[in-house]
Amino acid sequence: MKKNGGVRTHAHEGGMYHLKYKICVSGAAESGHCAPDAQEKAEEMGRLIAQHNMILVTGATTGLPYWSAKGAKEAGGIVIGFSPAASKASHTATYRLPIDYHDLIIYTGFDYAGRNLLITRAADAVITICGRIGTLNEFTIAFEDKKPQGVLLGTGGTADELEGIIKKAHRGPGKVVFERDPVILLDKVIELVQREEKEA
Repeated sequence: MKKNGGVRTHAHEGGMYHLKYKICVSGAAESGHCAPDAQEKAEEMGRLIAQHNMILVTGATTGLPYWSAKGAKEAGGIVIGFSPAASKASHTATYRLPIDYHDLIIYTGFDYAGRNLLITRAADAVITICGRIGTLNEFTIAFEDKKPQGVLLGTGGTADELEGIIKKAHRGPGKVVFERDPVILLDKVIELVQREEKEA
């Protein structure tokens, strides 16, 4: 069942067209240190994004972004990946990254740091699930860009440290919401994105 929360409507000469929201799931590519249910929650988040008629954006990687892509595809959603590699051959052979559960993979050729910038800029909002240093990098890029973000608490790793980091960083709260329930978190993130559009 598709919800319409993730669609923005625009008028043009031929009538109305709909542009879907793009939600990036940022998280640990190696999830051994994450909470035991982090993988399940990542899948659920992907599924919820698809059910809200939105596009999932990932780093075309393993771990939690991969499981979110699986959840989205199984729910009939669209998944776009941004790879650190410059080609499909490099993506699979050099970086050893997967290609399944994605509709489109953009081969950036910018390694991980450059890819992280592109993935956050391409999305309307970023959701953090668990995570390591790369996830923290994506979070801080999105924070500096004043982008709506959601953090799924209780998933371990970076996600459970971000509230403390924000408080100690003395840069204000940003546009970040924290929740333990994927359903509530995504609803709050959608509200942030919609508020951004009204203020634009």
